Amino acid sequence: MVRKFVFGEPIETEAVIDQVGIEVLQGGTSFPDQWQVVQAETLTLTHCMEPGERIYGLGESMRGINKRGFRYVSWNTDDPIHTEDKESLYGAHNFLVIQGGVCQGLFVDDPGRVSFDIGFTVLDRLEIRVDSGSANLYVIDGEDILDIVRQFRRIIGRSYIPPLWGMGYGQSRWSYPDVESVREVLRRHRENHIPLDAIYLDIDYMEKYMDFTVSEERFPEFAVIVSEMKQQGIHLVPIIDAGVKMEPGYRTYEEGLEKGYFCRKEDGNELVVGVWPGKTHFPDVLNPEAREWFGNSYQPLMDQGIDGFWNDMNEPAIFYTEDRLLDTFEQLKSFRNTDMDLQEFWRFVGLGPALQNNQEDYTLFYHNMNGTLVRHDRVHNLYGYNMTRAAGEAFDRLRPDQRILLFSRSSYVGMHRYGGIWTGDNQSWWSHILLSMHQMVGLNMCGFLFVGSDIGGFGSNASEDLVIRFTEWGLFTPLMRNHSSLGTVCQEGYAFSRPEIFAHIIGLRYLFLPYLYSEFMRAALQGEMYFYPLAFLYPGDEMACRVEDQLFVGQSMMIAPVYEQNARGRYVYLPEPMKLYRFRSVHEYDTEMLSQGHHYVNCELEEVLVFVRQNGMIPCTWFAEGEQPVNIDSVLKADSLCLMCYASEPIRYTLYRDNGLDKDYTAPGKWVSIETDEDGQVHVSDGNTKILHLI
Repeated sequence: MVRKFVFGEPIETEAVIDQVGIEVLQGGTSFPDQWQVVQAETLTLTHCMEPGERIYGLGESMRGINKRGFRYVSWNTDDPIHTEDKESLYGAHNFLVIQGGVCQGLFVDDPGRVSFDIGFTVLDRLEIRVDSGSANLYVIDGEDILDIVRQFRRIIGRSYIPPLWGMGYGQSRWSYPDVESVREVLRRHRENHIPLDAIYLDIDYMEKYMDFTVSEERFPEFAVIVSEMKQQGIHLVPIIDAGVKMEPGYRTYEEGLEKGYFCRKEDGNELVVGVWPGKTHFPDVLNPEAREWFGNSYQPLMDQGIDGFWNDMNEPAIFYTEDRLLDTFEQLKSFRNTDMDLQEFWRFVGLGPALQNNQEDYTLFYHNMNGTLVRHDRVHNLYGYNMTRAAGEAFDRLRPDQRILLFSRSSYVGMHRYGGIWTGDNQSWWSHILLSMHQMVGLNMCGFLFVGSDIGGFGSNASEDLVIRFTEWGLFTPLMRNHSSLGTVCQEGYAFSRPEIFAHIIGLRYLFLPYLYSEFMRAALQGEMYFYPLAFLYPGDEMACRVEDQLFVGQSMMIAPVYEQNARGRYVYLPEPMKLYRFRSVHEYDTEMLSQGHHYVNCELEEVLVFVRQNGMIPCTWFAEGEQPVNIDSVLKADSLCLMCYASEPIRYTLYRDNGLDKDYTAPGKWVSIETDEDGQVHVSDGNTKILHLI
């Protein structure tokens, strides 16, 4: 059951799109008894947590899967140093579920600053504060966590579905600055037999960092290059940033200026901010007309053959505003010939850092939302969502029958309908493997299924063993992309001493892809999750509820990645008997039957652990002896499957198969039933699908 409580005059975010069957009530005394509500200048909700209650959700955030014990602030933030003390990251996902004395979901639908103090200030107190004082609060009661998540997913709409090639392996770096470097990336992947489907283009492909342009010097005849890559099974995926460079003669700038589609200050002048290109304007993507215009701006690149994009810097990130920069120059004059004491020195060195993403700058400009001017800080968390929405809606107009790859750095609930996300500028730290695992669960709860983290870490220098272990985790995430920063060591698989390890590990992605894709489509089309913590599937098992470093991928496969340096194994807890597969390549593996309980399992650097649940089935691509996957075509062209099974009785699996490109997801024949009988024989409902081998 879903109830909507209206407090004050909330801004409609369009996060919730299905209001059918939702009881609408005015906030206040009618709110559930377990909450104390105080509505004044801010809106504050307080819940006294019982000792055993767990709090799940909040999408992309720091700390564990159970969010109890810390403070989280929904304020989309460009901060690349994801340490445990950070309260805000790139996304705002204000949905949580309480499990314990009550089982209840709560979505705080407000696009401004919202704080969640979950036993941080006071050990047993959950306090939610909405700075604006207004919000739509959705309370969801259900049988269990998964029931609540399903109800929430129903009202916020279906998750974005990428083209199948977008679930292949992608290689990225800031930056591959010219066509020869792109060709080199492809050549070295092929020479080392490392599968590859996409090469990502960071900001250096542009002319002067201007959106929707291509440098003629570095990428001459771009359409020819795009076609050349596609003929070799590679999709080029360029970045698009939020800021539009102020440059006479630049079409996007001049059109936006002429039509009044940029964000303005209170005095009516366009806001001037500094980002990659220097001085820029922000498109007012919260204005429906401006959003349509900006979305149509993707068309020139699409006309040259591009069929995938990643949106960045859309929190929006601000290096400086022109107003603050000029003021800083004036302040610097006061430090000439000054004998600075400690306080003066701190003030002096703080002037530079105070320029970037200064919170006061987010109060300087406004959005035209259907004729009403709204100050940016009141709707800050909607900007990245609507930038990606602009693209997604344009793709539906420009290519109505084709899936276009699209994901974003910044987001709010609702953006999940238009694109996926990556978890931003993580670091080459072992702890960020585990952090990524934790984030995937919260994001799935909020409808974001096409998700992933930069494999190997974006910032800092990565060691070979770290990238191997990161890849072993990343091969299960729907978005599988290795990405690293300018100035760091190269972390392409071929750049290390043993590229064959990367060839074998990434090859496993294509082995498992029939199952991974089916579980993704099931989650998207049926409002389910793709990643499950053990607590969600075994809520009555206290030990399972404590485990946060093992995940189910779909409902048959459990994974337990190694995320500690020099580890050659790890402890696992099995809530039921399972069959362990220890893979070293698409052809080399061994199996072991494990009982319910605690185990230490060996896992060498080049090994990947996969556990199959009792009466579980995992359909895989069949590769003949000596055959190695090259790209997604290796999966699409295969008409034969092998099955990983742990059966104590006849079992059934429903496989999703299509061409990976069209949008007719529910057409007959997309779902294929695979069953085993009491004699262990396999029966398939589709005569075109062959089962060659049981493993």
